[in-house]
Amino acid sequence: MTLIWILVALAMVQPILASKVMAAARQRMLAKLEAERKSRVIVLVHRQETMSLLGFPLMRYIDIDDSEAILRAIQLTDDDVPIDLVLHTPGGLVLASFQIARALHDHPAKVTVFVPHLAMSGGTLIALAADEVVMSSHAVLGPVDPQLAGLPAASILRAVELKGVERVEDETLILADQARMALAQIRAGVVHLLEDDRPREQAEELADALSDGRFTHDQGLSPEAARELGVPVTVEMPTLVLQLMGLFPQPMRRSRAVEFSPERRSAH
Repeated sequence: MTLIWILVALAMVQPILASKVMAAARQRMLAKLEAERKSRVIVLVHRQETMSLLGFPLMRYIDIDDSEAILRAIQLTDDDVPIDLVLHTPGGLVLASFQIARALHDHPAKVTVFVPHLAMSGGTLIALAADEVVMSSHAVLGPVDPQLAGLPAASILRAVELKGVERVEDETLILADQARMALAQIRAGVVHLLEDDRPREQAEELADALSDGRFTHDQGLSPEAARELGVPVTVEMPTLVLQLMGLFPQPMRRSRAVEFSPERRSAH
């Protein structure tokens, strides 16, 4: 029985110890990356978590806690120190995303956003505030069109237009009015983030392309597609950033879905 209790205690303590070891490894990697780039490195990474008791997926997304933490990090950074933000997120609250984006936009030194895998929706809003966006070759950004009641704002307006105002219920008309305001707010916010670095006309064209509903909300925009739209994207992703992402494993996974040998393969 003593041995059983020891094993139970070890099983309870092991996840805590593993988490602390991983956190320490991330801090070492952050310090190494900051020393190499002479910058403040901030990491915003959202993974899909699985609740151990019920077993259903719980999506992480950009929220007010994230914006408060990133704003504190920016406030603790001297004006002449560049900021590097490593970003991996499916999106999140518009308010929180715009708070982060505006704080980055107002930072006097260079701001670089690294996207190793994806920065969709609110993540793209944040990326638009950067002086430079560095993506992996197959990473994606996404449209920033607002969603209301789980529906695209642009589609709500098109549906009302096609059906006719007289044939639409009052609740739908109210939703359409909110959709119109949301589209205008997003567009104005994106133009504000962009117009310092390009003519206003170009800023408005890019804001329209990303927010007016011409893409589905989950459409992934490759580095090439982002460049064609006018986003300043490069694909020179530092190895240290990819190594840092490896220290953010999917939590509470029961088994790995992908296996491979970690050694680099080259032709002989």
